[in-house]
Amino acid sequence: MSGQVTLKTISKQTGFSVTTVSRALTGYDDVSKETREKILEVANGLGYYPNFTARQLQKQRTDTIGLILPTYGPRFNDPYFSELISGIGNQLSRFGMSLLLSVQAPGPNEISAYRHMVEGKRVDGLIVVRTRNEDDRIKYLLTTTLPFVAFGRSNVDAFFNYIDEDGEAGVYELTKYLLDLGHRRIGFISAPFNLMFANFRLEGYRKALEDYGIDFSNEYIYEGDLTRKGGELGAKKLLSLNQKPTAIIASNDLMALSAMTYAQDIGLTIGKDLSIAGFDDVTPSDIFSLTTLRQPIYNIGCLLTSMLQKLIQNEPLDEPQLLLKPQLIIRNSTGINIDG
Repeated sequence: MSGQVTLKTISKQTGFSVTTVSRALTGYDDVSKETREKILEVANGLGYYPNFTARQLQKQRTDTIGLILPTYGPRFNDPYFSELISGIGNQLSRFGMSLLLSVQAPGPNEISAYRHMVEGKRVDGLIVVRTRNEDDRIKYLLTTTLPFVAFGRSNVDAFFNYIDEDGEAGVYELTKYLLDLGHRRIGFISAPFNLMFANFRLEGYRKALEDYGIDFSNEYIYEGDLTRKGGELGAKKLLSLNQKPTAIIASNDLMALSAMTYAQDIGLTIGKDLSIAGFDDVTPSDIFSLTTLRQPIYNIGCLLTSMLQKLIQNEPLDEPQLLLKPQLIIRNSTGINIDG
Protein backbone atom coordinates (compact mmCIF):
# COMPACT_ATOMS: atom_id res chain seq x y z
CA MET A 1 0.00 0.00 0.00
CA SER A 2 1.46 3.38 -0.97
CA GLY A 3 1.37 6.53 1.15
CA GLN A 4 1.46 7.01 4.90
CA VAL A 5 -0.68 4.66 6.97
CA THR A 6 -2.71 6.66 9.51
CA LEU A 7 -5.26 5.90 12.21
CA LYS A 8 -7.92 6.92 9.71
CA THR A 9 -6.62 4.31 7.24
CA ILE A 10 -6.86 1.58 9.87
CA SER A 11 -10.31 2.82 10.88
CA LYS A 12 -11.58 2.41 7.32
CA GLN A 13 -10.07 -1.07 7.01
CA THR A 14 -11.45 -2.35 10.34
CA GLY A 15 -14.74 -0.48 10.60
CA PHE A 16 -13.87 0.82 14.06
CA SER A 17 -13.80 4.52 14.92
CA VAL A 18 -10.51 6.44 14.90
CA THR A 19 -10.84 6.84 18.70
CA THR A 20 -11.18 3.07 19.22
CA VAL A 21 -8.24 2.41 16.91
CA SER A 22 -6.12 4.95 18.78
CA ARG A 23 -7.01 3.53 22.20
CA ALA A 24 -6.37 -0.04 21.04
CA LEU A 25 -2.91 0.82 19.68
CA THR A 26 -2.02 2.82 22.80
CA GLY A 27 -2.99 -0.09 25.06
CA TYR A 28 -6.01 1.26 26.91
CA ASP A 29 -7.83 -1.52 28.77
CA ASP A 30 -11.33 -0.30 27.85
CA VAL A 31 -10.87 -1.90 24.42
CA SER A 32 -11.76 -5.61 24.28
CA LYS A 33 -9.06 -8.16 23.58
CA GLU A 34 -10.76 -9.29 20.34
CA THR A 35 -11.06 -5.72 19.05
CA ARG A 36 -7.46 -4.90 19.95
CA GLU A 37 -6.13 -8.04 18.26
CA LYS A 38 -8.07 -7.30 15.07
CA ILE A 39 -6.85 -3.70 14.98
CA LEU A 40 -3.24 -4.74 15.64
CA GLU A 41 -3.43 -7.38 12.92
CA VAL A 42 -4.65 -4.85 10.35
CA ALA A 43 -2.15 -2.20 11.53
CA ASN A 44 0.75 -4.63 11.19
CA GLY A 45 -0.47 -5.79 7.81
CA LEU A 46 -0.61 -2.21 6.54
CA GLY A 47 2.89 -1.48 7.90
CA TYR A 48 1.66 1.11 10.41
CA TYR A 49 4.29 2.92 12.50
CA PRO A 50 2.95 4.93 15.45
CA ASN A 51 3.50 8.66 15.69
CA PHE A 52 5.79 8.73 18.69
CA THR A 53 5.31 12.44 19.31
CA ALA A 54 1.56 11.94 19.64
CA ARG A 55 2.04 8.90 21.88
CA GLN A 56 4.48 10.82 24.09
CA LEU A 57 1.97 13.65 24.47
CA GLN A 58 -0.70 11.15 25.48
CA LYS A 59 1.57 9.47 28.02
CA GLN A 60 3.15 12.71 29.27
CA ARG A 61 6.49 11.02 28.66
CA THR A 62 9.39 11.55 26.27
CA ASP A 63 10.65 7.92 26.31
CA THR A 64 14.10 9.51 26.50
CA ILE A 65 16.77 9.63 29.19
CA GLY A 66 19.51 12.22 29.41
CA LEU A 67 23.27 11.90 29.84
CA ILE A 68 25.49 14.97 30.12
CA LEU A 69 29.18 14.11 29.84
CA PRO A 70 31.21 16.39 32.14
CA THR A 71 34.20 16.91 29.88
CA TYR A 72 36.27 19.78 28.55
CA GLY A 73 36.46 18.53 25.00
CA PRO A 74 35.41 15.92 22.46
CA ARG A 75 36.29 12.87 24.52
CA PHE A 76 34.26 10.33 22.60
CA ASN A 77 37.56 8.68 21.69
CA ASP A 78 37.93 7.80 25.38
CA PRO A 79 37.11 4.07 25.46
CA TYR A 80 35.66 4.45 28.98
CA PHE A 81 32.88 6.72 27.73
CA SER A 82 32.41 4.67 24.57
CA GLU A 83 31.80 1.50 26.59
CA LEU A 84 29.46 3.27 29.01
CA ILE A 85 27.39 4.88 26.25
CA SER A 86 27.17 1.57 24.38
CA GLY A 87 25.78 -0.16 27.47
CA ILE A 88 23.26 2.61 28.11
CA GLY A 89 22.19 2.84 24.47
CA ASN A 90 21.77 -0.89 23.91
CA GLN A 91 19.75 -1.34 27.09
CA LEU A 92 17.53 1.63 26.19
CA SER A 93 16.77 0.09 22.80
CA ARG A 94 15.37 -2.96 24.63
CA PHE A 95 12.97 -0.64 26.45
CA GLY A 96 12.03 1.22 23.26
CA MET A 97 13.62 4.39 24.65
CA SER A 98 16.17 6.90 23.34
CA LEU A 99 19.26 8.63 24.70
CA LEU A 100 19.70 12.41 24.67
CA LEU A 101 23.46 12.91 24.91
CA SER A 102 25.09 16.24 25.65
CA VAL A 103 28.59 17.46 26.54
CA GLN A 104 29.12 20.22 29.07
CA ALA A 105 32.36 21.22 30.75
CA PRO A 106 32.22 21.38 34.57
CA GLY A 107 31.68 24.97 35.64
CA PRO A 108 29.05 27.71 35.90
CA ASN A 109 27.07 26.58 32.85
CA GLU A 110 26.76 22.95 33.92
CA ILE A 111 23.68 23.28 36.14
CA SER A 112 22.03 25.32 33.38
CA ALA A 113 22.44 22.29 31.08
CA TYR A 114 20.70 20.10 33.68
CA ARG A 115 17.94 22.68 34.20
CA HIS A 116 17.43 22.79 30.44
CA MET A 117 16.79 19.04 30.36
CA VAL A 118 14.72 18.91 33.55
CA GLU A 119 12.59 22.06 33.37
CA GLY A 120 12.24 21.78 29.61
CA LYS A 121 10.78 18.30 30.20
CA ARG A 122 13.10 16.93 27.54
CA VAL A 123 13.81 13.65 29.36
CA ASP A 124 12.09 11.18 31.69
CA GLY A 125 15.24 10.65 33.76
CA LEU A 126 18.97 11.36 33.97
CA ILE A 127 22.19 9.42 34.53
CA VAL A 128 24.94 11.35 36.35
CA VAL A 129 28.54 10.25 35.78
CA ARG A 130 31.94 11.04 37.32
CA THR A 131 30.44 12.13 40.62
CA ARG A 132 32.25 14.69 42.75
CA ASN A 133 32.89 15.05 46.48
CA GLU A 134 30.26 17.77 46.84
CA ASP A 135 28.22 17.29 43.68
CA ASP A 136 26.06 20.28 42.78
CA ARG A 137 24.40 18.26 39.99
CA ILE A 138 23.09 15.72 42.49
CA LYS A 139 22.09 18.47 44.93
CA TYR A 140 20.07 20.14 42.17
CA LEU A 141 18.41 16.93 40.99
CA LEU A 142 17.38 16.11 44.56
CA THR A 143 15.31 19.33 44.56
CA THR A 144 13.37 18.09 41.51
CA THR A 145 10.97 15.19 41.01
CA LEU A 146 12.90 13.83 38.01
CA PRO A 147 14.21 10.27 38.49
CA PHE A 148 18.00 9.93 38.30
CA VAL A 149 20.76 7.45 39.05
CA ALA A 150 24.46 8.15 39.53
CA PHE A 151 27.54 6.23 38.50
CA GLY A 152 29.43 6.92 41.70
CA ARG A 153 29.01 8.07 45.28
CA SER A 154 29.15 11.60 46.70
CA ASN A 155 29.35 13.34 50.07
CA VAL A 156 25.94 14.93 49.44
CA ASP A 157 23.98 14.67 52.69
CA ALA A 158 20.93 12.91 51.22
CA PHE A 159 19.96 9.50 49.91
CA PHE A 160 20.18 8.89 46.17
CA ASN A 161 20.39 5.85 43.90
CA TYR A 162 23.79 4.86 42.56
CA ILE A 163 26.06 2.15 41.22
CA ASP A 164 29.75 2.40 42.07
CA GLU A 165 32.95 0.40 41.97
CA ASP A 166 34.73 -0.22 45.25
CA GLY A 167 37.86 1.59 44.14
CA GLU A 168 39.38 1.50 47.62
CA ALA A 169 39.21 -2.30 47.83
CA GLY A 170 40.42 -2.68 44.23
CA VAL A 171 43.46 -0.41 44.52
CA TYR A 172 44.29 -1.92 47.91
CA GLU A 173 44.46 -5.35 46.25
CA LEU A 174 46.50 -4.01 43.32
CA THR A 175 48.98 -2.17 45.56
CA LYS A 176 49.31 -5.26 47.76
CA TYR A 177 50.05 -7.33 44.64
CA LEU A 178 52.88 -4.94 43.69
CA LEU A 179 54.22 -4.94 47.25
CA ASP A 180 54.27 -8.74 47.19
CA LEU A 181 56.38 -8.52 44.02
CA GLY A 182 58.98 -6.62 46.04
CA HIS A 183 58.11 -3.05 45.04
CA ARG A 184 58.56 -0.51 47.82
CA ARG A 185 58.60 2.75 45.85
CA ILE A 186 55.24 2.85 44.10
CA GLY A 187 54.12 5.99 42.29
CA PHE A 188 50.45 6.92 41.98
CA ILE A 189 48.93 8.98 39.16
CA SER A 190 45.59 10.03 40.58
CA ALA A 191 42.37 11.28 39.03
CA PRO A 192 41.45 14.90 39.94
CA PHE A 193 40.84 15.00 43.68
CA ASN A 194 37.47 16.72 43.31
CA LEU A 195 36.16 13.44 41.85
CA MET A 196 34.81 11.13 44.53
CA PHE A 197 36.39 7.96 43.16
CA ALA A 198 39.87 9.54 43.16
CA ASN A 199 39.83 9.71 46.95
CA PHE A 200 38.65 6.11 47.37
CA ARG A 201 41.39 4.82 45.06
CA LEU A 202 44.10 6.86 46.76
CA GLU A 203 42.90 5.59 50.15
CA GLY A 204 43.26 1.98 48.95
CA TYR A 205 46.86 2.74 47.94
CA ARG A 206 47.56 4.48 51.26
CA LYS A 207 46.13 1.64 53.36
CA ALA A 208 48.13 -1.04 51.53
CA LEU A 209 51.39 0.86 52.11
CA GLU A 210 50.46 1.34 55.77
CA ASP A 211 49.74 -2.37 56.21
CA TYR A 212 53.24 -3.14 54.86
CA GLY A 213 54.88 -0.58 57.16
CA ILE A 214 55.76 1.81 54.32
CA ASP A 215 55.38 5.56 54.83
CA PHE A 216 52.96 7.35 52.54
CA SER A 217 54.74 10.15 50.68
CA ASN A 218 53.15 12.94 48.64
CA GLU A 219 56.33 12.91 46.57
CA TYR A 220 55.05 9.78 44.84
CA ILE A 221 51.60 11.22 44.12
CA TYR A 222 50.71 13.10 40.92
CA GLU A 223 47.24 14.51 40.32
CA GLY A 224 46.41 13.68 36.71
CA ASP A 225 43.39 14.53 34.59
CA LEU A 226 42.41 11.07 33.24
CA THR A 227 43.79 11.89 29.76
CA ARG A 228 46.81 10.61 27.84
CA LYS A 229 48.59 13.90 28.53
CA GLY A 230 47.97 13.48 32.25
CA GLY A 231 49.56 10.04 32.19
CA GLU A 232 52.60 11.30 30.30
CA LEU A 233 53.15 14.26 32.66
CA GLY A 234 52.65 12.03 35.70
CA ALA A 235 55.21 9.49 34.52
CA LYS A 236 57.64 12.27 33.61
CA LYS A 237 57.38 13.78 37.10
CA LEU A 238 57.61 10.49 38.98
CA LEU A 239 60.50 9.11 36.92
CA SER A 240 62.51 12.30 37.45
CA LEU A 241 62.68 11.73 41.22
CA ASN A 242 66.04 10.89 42.77
CA GLN A 243 64.48 7.77 44.28
CA LYS A 244 62.50 6.70 41.23
CA PRO A 245 59.47 4.45 41.72
CA THR A 246 59.87 0.87 40.55
CA ALA A 247 56.12 0.67 39.92
CA ILE A 248 53.38 3.14 38.96
CA ILE A 249 49.63 2.81 39.45
CA ALA A 250 47.38 5.08 37.37
CA SER A 251 43.75 5.81 38.23
CA ASN A 252 42.61 4.85 34.74
CA ASP A 253 43.96 2.84 31.83
CA LEU A 254 44.30 5.85 29.54
CA MET A 255 46.87 7.45 31.85
CA ALA A 256 48.54 4.07 32.52
CA LEU A 257 49.01 3.38 28.81
CA SER A 258 50.41 6.86 28.24
CA ALA A 259 52.79 6.43 31.19
CA MET A 260 53.88 3.14 29.64
CA THR A 261 54.62 4.85 26.32
CA TYR A 262 56.69 7.58 28.04
CA ALA A 263 58.68 5.02 30.04
CA GLN A 264 59.45 3.03 26.90
CA ASP A 265 60.49 6.22 25.09
CA ILE A 266 63.15 6.88 27.73
CA GLY A 267 64.48 3.34 27.40
CA LEU A 268 62.75 1.43 30.19
CA THR A 269 61.47 -2.11 29.71
CA ILE A 270 57.92 -2.42 31.04
CA GLY A 271 57.47 -5.30 33.48
CA LYS A 272 61.21 -5.44 34.13
CA ASP A 273 62.66 -1.97 34.74
CA LEU A 274 59.27 -0.52 35.65
CA SER A 275 55.89 -2.05 36.48
CA ILE A 276 52.75 -0.15 35.44
CA ALA A 277 49.10 -0.84 36.27
CA GLY A 278 45.81 0.90 35.56
CA PHE A 279 42.10 0.81 36.33
CA ASP A 280 39.08 0.02 34.07
CA ASP A 281 40.30 -2.69 31.65
CA VAL A 282 39.12 -0.81 28.58
CA THR A 283 39.67 -2.31 25.12
CA PRO A 284 43.33 -1.33 24.38
CA SER A 285 44.57 -2.64 27.73
CA ASP A 286 44.64 -6.29 26.70
CA ILE A 287 46.49 -5.41 23.47
CA PHE A 288 49.27 -3.69 25.45
CA SER A 289 49.18 -6.40 28.16
CA LEU A 290 48.39 -3.88 30.91
CA THR A 291 47.81 -5.14 34.44
CA THR A 292 44.63 -3.43 35.58
CA LEU A 293 41.47 -3.55 37.66
CA ARG A 294 38.48 -4.56 35.58
CA GLN A 295 35.19 -2.80 36.07
CA PRO A 296 32.54 -3.98 33.59
CA ILE A 297 31.73 -0.53 32.21
CA TYR A 298 29.40 -1.79 29.46
CA ASN A 299 27.42 -3.86 31.98
CA ILE A 300 27.33 -0.93 34.40
CA GLY A 301 25.79 1.17 31.62
CA CYS A 302 23.11 -1.52 31.22
CA LEU A 303 22.51 -1.70 34.99
CA LEU A 304 22.23 2.09 35.36
CA THR A 305 19.69 2.17 32.55
CA SER A 306 17.62 -0.66 34.05
CA MET A 307 17.61 1.07 37.44
CA LEU A 308 16.50 4.35 35.89
CA GLN A 309 13.80 2.68 33.81
CA LYS A 310 12.35 1.13 36.99
CA LEU A 311 12.37 4.51 38.72
CA ILE A 312 10.58 6.08 35.74
CA GLN A 313 7.95 3.31 35.97
CA ASN A 314 7.64 3.89 39.74
CA GLU A 315 8.85 0.35 40.41
CA PRO A 316 10.89 -0.45 43.56
CA LEU A 317 14.62 -1.12 43.22
CA ASP A 318 16.07 -4.36 44.60
CA GLU A 319 19.38 -2.60 45.35
CA PRO A 320 19.09 1.20 45.21
CA GLN A 321 22.78 1.57 46.11
CA LEU A 322 25.00 -1.05 44.48
CA LEU A 323 28.73 -1.33 45.20
CA LEU A 324 30.67 -3.62 42.85
CA LYS A 325 34.18 -4.97 43.41
CA PRO A 326 36.65 -4.66 40.54
CA GLN A 327 38.63 -7.70 39.47
CA LEU A 328 42.44 -7.69 39.40
CA ILE A 329 43.68 -8.65 35.92
CA ILE A 330 47.39 -9.51 35.92
CA ARG A 331 49.29 -9.10 32.65
CA ASN A 332 52.88 -8.52 31.50
CA SER A 333 53.17 -4.83 32.42
CA THR A 334 53.97 -5.80 36.03
CA GLY A 335 56.76 -8.00 37.30
CA ILE A 336 59.11 -8.76 40.20
CA ASN A 337 61.20 -5.85 41.44
CA ILE A 338 64.84 -6.72 40.93
CA ASP A 339 66.04 -3.19 41.80
CA GLY A 340 65.84 -3.72 45.52
